[in-house]
Amino acid sequence: MAKHNESPWRNRIINHHQLGGIETSVLDNGAGRGVRIAWVNTGSGLRYKVVLDRSADIVDAFFNQYSLTFLSHGGITAPRPDSDHDLEWLWAFPCGLVTTCGLRHAGGPEKDEAETRGLHGKISNIPAMLESVIQPDHAADKLDMSITALMKESRLFGPNLELRRTITSRIGESWIKIADVVTNRGNSPAPHMMLYHCNFGWPLLDKGSQFCWKGRLVEVFRDTADRFAKGAWKIVPEAMNEHCGANEACAYFDVEADENDIVTAAIANPQLPLAVCIKYNKKQLPVLTNWQHWGPGEYVTGIEPGTNPPVGQKRAKELGKLIMLKPGQSRKYEITLSVCHDRACVEKLIKNEKNKEFRTQKSE
Repeated sequence: MAKHNESPWRNRIINHHQLGGIETSVLDNGAGRGVRIAWVNTGSGLRYKVVLDRSADIVDAFFNQYSLTFLSHGGITAPRPDSDHDLEWLWAFPCGLVTTCGLRHAGGPEKDEAETRGLHGKISNIPAMLESVIQPDHAADKLDMSITALMKESRLFGPNLELRRTITSRIGESWIKIADVVTNRGNSPAPHMMLYHCNFGWPLLDKGSQFCWKGRLVEVFRDTADRFAKGAWKIVPEAMNEHCGANEACAYFDVEADENDIVTAAIANPQLPLAVCIKYNKKQLPVLTNWQHWGPGEYVTGIEPGTNPPVGQKRAKELGKLIMLKPGQSRKYEITLSVCHDRACVEKLIKNEKNKEFRTQKSE
């Protein structure tokens, strides 16, 4: 980035919002009335909405004229802390760019001797305690901007988990970094699962868009149109009646990482051209789940890094994969979403994926 005396805006602007920045507000209509949000404008074409009252998740996201994500019919609603049973979570699921699942459970509804747990846990329905909003300072060439928020998934006598989240972007660049720290503030060990439900929609997602990553397909959870079985899952189809209602395809992968343990997974549309890349540390998030739902009007996919596949606490425990956080123990997670809008970049992502063989292997 150019120094201040070289910056093209030198002597031309006095307010950083002319370049970009963060604007907080409160929704005043519909099911989301009273919900706090923050619009982030990077000035690069990338802009997105952080919903502070929904675990500081990211819902709307655009690059120039293109939406990057899928929005459910209900959109943003007020948090539903009572939704942690059965499939009630779906009533308040906006989809959006990033929905957090956890902090103790990611997967379908289940029950054990301790409690009843609903789909994907409580965290996405917990409002944030806003700790800071840091604006860019163009005069000092400090172009990073960030939001830091704290969410508590807690009850008397435990479990008492907290999530401290910092979302960072930079003026003139098209990326979002989410840095999370989950800490057990209780006096007893607590189960922990974390899954980043990253959802994409039209026009990024369209017929001929492609999933781009290297790795091994481990297990298929559900495939009502046999797309994984037929090897057709890597190419996005037209909307299909076979995916009406709750029909879908879902599987998880063991994805290759680079020499620094960084995984790159992407969804690319060569026609626009446009792609979104997700980068994360495989040691932090060893599993990648891919959810595909091509129903008419509900045309969406999820690329979902996680500590576990979305199998729930009971199954994760049976597999010996359930994380137990000791009192005072923390785990850190970092995930970066970046927009690629150069044809050569998009073609490179797709080329890295072409002709790669994926073999299916059931988990032990």
